[in-house]
Amino acid sequence: MSEYKISIHDMPMDERPRERLLKYGPEALSNAELLAIILRTGSQKENVINMCSRIFSEYNIKQLSQANIASLTKIHGIGTAKAAQIAAIFELARKLEGFSDKPKRKIRSPADVYSILYPGMREHKKERLVALLLDTKNQVIREELISIGSLNANIVHPREVFKAALMESCASVILSHNHPSGDPTPSKEDIAVTEKLVEGGKLLGIDVLDHVVIGDGRYVSLKDEGYVR
Repeated sequence: MSEYKISIHDMPMDERPRERLLKYGPEALSNAELLAIILRTGSQKENVINMCSRIFSEYNIKQLSQANIASLTKIHGIGTAKAAQIAAIFELARKLEGFSDKPKRKIRSPADVYSILYPGMREHKKERLVALLLDTKNQVIREELISIGSLNANIVHPREVFKAALMESCASVILSHNHPSGDPTPSKEDIAVTEKLVEGGKLLGIDVLDHVVIGDGRYVSLKDEGYVR
């Protein structure tokens, strides 16, 4: 016996996700309903609400937000277009969490570095070294991605760090990278890279003010640890 797929259009108007959102607001919807509005269509075998309910029965929202395109396309019914939609909505959420409507954010402490960078770093499964380029008032000019992968003093070259700094004519930089393990304790390589870059900055007249290692909900400042002078 063949099975009949109930489409969104077969549902009563007041049970459809978009109509419920318009009537009650987004906070009234489940995660599956919110995702259904974003994806819009299901597959040949299931409607979009059933698909999204199944996805959230297999993944919690944090796991889904961390999944890359390759992982997302392994979910039944999710092709590259839907995977891109899912990845895009979570990236917007991360950008919102780290957004400030102030013209420039001023760095006063390692906690400020952490609050700016943690939302974008916490879910990456590889180490990412970034530099915050600062003006003379310690205000952030911009954030520069330097490298992806485990830090190695033989690979991370000062020219990659300071190229953008010189182009922006910035006064100083603050380095930061994440530890996917969640433990922000600096490794020997972290310390070696930091010392190398501090010396490189001195030659160029650009101060390296700190190197902040970010873990899961915590951080370590190498300046506070005495490695940046």
